[in-house]
Amino acid sequence: MTTSPLVLGPMMRYVDEKSASVWVETRFAARVSIRAGGRDWAASTFAVHGHHYALVELHGLEPATVMPYAVDVNGTRVWPDPESGFPPSMIATLKPGKPLRMAYGSCRTSVPHDASGNRTHGVDSLRAYALQMASSGGGDLPWPDLVAFLGDQVYADLTSKQMQEFIRARRDIKAPPGQELKDYEEYAHLYYLAWSDPANRWLLSTLPSAMIFDDHDIRDDWNTSLSWKRKMEATSWWHGRIVAGLASYWVYQHLGNMSPQERAEDAIWQLIAAHAGEDEIDVSAALDSFAERADQDPGSYRWSYCRDFGDTRLIVVDSRAARDLTPDDRALVDKAEMAWFDGRMRGGFRHLLVATSLPYLLPMGLHYVESWNEAVSQGAWGKLAARAGEKLRQALDLEHWAAFQNSFREVASMVTDVADGKRGQAPETITFLSGDVHYSYVAEVERTSGSRVVQAVCSPIRNPLPRLMRSFAAIMSYGLATPVGALVARSAKVPDPPFHWSGIDGPWFQNNLAYLEVAPEGLKLWWQTGVLDDGDNLHPRLERVAALTVAPRSAATGARPA
Repeated sequence: MTTSPLVLGPMMRYVDEKSASVWVETRFAARVSIRAGGRDWAASTFAVHGHHYALVELHGLEPATVMPYAVDVNGTRVWPDPESGFPPSMIATLKPGKPLRMAYGSCRTSVPHDASGNRTHGVDSLRAYALQMASSGGGDLPWPDLVAFLGDQVYADLTSKQMQEFIRARRDIKAPPGQELKDYEEYAHLYYLAWSDPANRWLLSTLPSAMIFDDHDIRDDWNTSLSWKRKMEATSWWHGRIVAGLASYWVYQHLGNMSPQERAEDAIWQLIAAHAGEDEIDVSAALDSFAERADQDPGSYRWSYCRDFGDTRLIVVDSRAARDLTPDDRALVDKAEMAWFDGRMRGGFRHLLVATSLPYLLPMGLHYVESWNEAVSQGAWGKLAARAGEKLRQALDLEHWAAFQNSFREVASMVTDVADGKRGQAPETITFLSGDVHYSYVAEVERTSGSRVVQAVCSPIRNPLPRLMRSFAAIMSYGLATPVGALVARSAKVPDPPFHWSGIDGPWFQNNLAYLEVAPEGLKLWWQTGVLDDGDNLHPRLERVAALTVAPRSAATGARPA
């Protein structure tokens, strides 16, 4: 049996009306060609620490077209695999003015899709969706324009048995960092485990994807506080981890987020593009240097990005790497990043979507607890309580937007301005799309006019909370935590939130993939999970968990009519 020159991919990444970007990892230095509609586009691979990648930019496409494509490596056809049983991979350019339809979710572990993996981690909702779409084009499910992965695409700190076997084969797994990832080679293998399943691989070869990291892409509680960062930097292995984590993230995730124009302005891509048509360039040293600088000086690079789909704007916000951890000036996103975000929070769109891995609107009880914990950790109750507060913060992951009150309130001001029509015509909805918390829910700000402000969480795709933790999460989020949390927050002199919100649906604890559709009647949202019939682990089906439509207010309230 011959080994394919294609290691991973093809992955359909950035697609607009006239262009598409296809990412691959190959087994050796090569010339990669994409052939479609009687045309072909090609790119040479670039090397990073012994691995070979190409991102082929397809330009001059016609809007609103769907056509199959093939991949050649050094002139040899490597995709599609005629024996795979999956339909041809497609390039689908956007149609001008077409309402956006997208899928999204977060938190997906890379364990096998067998009885053992499904027993411990549940059915992979993404894979169930892939199988549904491969069967007669999805049946009643229309193809999205995009799938957004909102963090924890890979778990660098909670590794599977398969990943640990790989680690043992190359180093002493008992030496730091133990079962966690150490370097770029291990990250490359982790991405292979995440993206090599045939069903998911086929889906991602056709469905355009956008991505942003969360903590487990690097390590649990990544950048939760300055004391956490100093503790990590004091270890013998953290420098290697953060450099490898950010470098591999640029290659495997971020590179495909950028439009061709944005890539042309990226310093690493400029090195690669300068060698177009020549022998393979090795960017390992340049990429490592870039990653180190991005960690030490977050303002040196922006991971966030923004895209407009007709009358809908999607802003994807980095809520991990761009933090300011200075105790007296804590911010979930630093001043430069906040200014960028502020510049894109504008009206004039029918819907404004803000995708951030961490929920902006937590359940009220948890919001109060996190805001209280921040105040205590910063010394509101004295030094002894501050040390206890910091331990509690890291133990319970109390580090969402609510735990960075300055940032929370600054975004609240932006949101209110947009919703009240002070930054252009008020959208029908301002919707935060998030993951991270390992349960899904919908909450809404209590308003009587202007835009509806909604939080829609989908988490996890595949990594459910244990049942005991579900009860704890429900109590912390919805039970006595709300009134008690409000009392303790006030005791630490934390001001009340600038607005109030409440849950309108959920929580749901299943593995889920969420869907969003801009429809005449409003913003339609639904969540689907994978279920097994008769113990058939390899062929799950999709089952709808919940659905709702966020309808616009009447014209009398200042928003658009239905």
